[in-house]
Amino acid sequence: MIELKVKKITVDFSGNFTVLLVDKEQEKMVLPIAIGALEAQNIVMPINGVVPPRPMTPDLLKTAIEKLGGVVEKVIITSIKNNTYYAEIHINQNNNPIVLDARPSDAIALAVRCHVPIFMNRWLVEFTYDVSDMKL
Repeated sequence: MIELKVKKITVDFSGNFTVLLVDKEQEKMVLPIAIGALEAQNIVMPINGVVPPRPMTPDLLKTAIEKLGGVVEKVIITSIKNNTYYAEIHINQNNNPIVLDARPSDAIALAVRCHVPIFMNRWLVEFTYDVSDMKL
C-alpha cells in the first residue's frame, strides 16, 4: 500500500470539485478523485481548523464510532470500477477489527478528522498522474 495525503481540492469552471491526493513520502504522484461540493467542504474544514456550529456528517460518524468504543485506524482507497473509486474505513473496537465500505470522499473526511493515515492499494498507481504534469 502507498500512504497518501490531501494536497489540495480544486474546482473547475463547471463547478466540479476534485480532491488531489499525493504520495506522502515523495509527493511525486497524484491521485485525483472527483467529489461533490459538500464533500469538498467536509474535507477542507478540519484541515483549515474550521469548526462548524453543528456537527457535519463526518463529525457525527467520528463521534458515533468513538462512543461505541471504536478507534478509526486508517482508510484505504481500495479500487476503481466504472470510473468510481471505492474505499474502506478500518476501525478497531476492543481488538475487534471492523471494515466499513465507504465512498472515498467520506473516508477522507473522516481520516482528516481522526488524524489517521490514508492509503491506496499499490495497483491504483496506474490511475495516478505525475505531479510535474499537474498545476499544483
